[in-house]
Amino acid sequence: MKTSHFALLVGLLLGAVLAFGSFSQFFLVLIFAAIGLAVGMTIEGRIEIRGLTDRWRN
Repeated sequence: MKTSHFALLVGLLLGAVLAFGSFSQFFLVLIFAAIGLAVGMTIEGRIEIRGLTDRWRN
């Protein structure tokens, strides 16, 4: 299992724990999943944070 997939799974589980029992909290789960995926992709080197921050500075 790739690191980004594992991080996505962890994000999904954390979001589901926070939103358990409420359908209106579904978007919270999606946000945590996206954060987990982004962290995993950063760890794998598929996303360069320095490149993103340099774009925002210019």
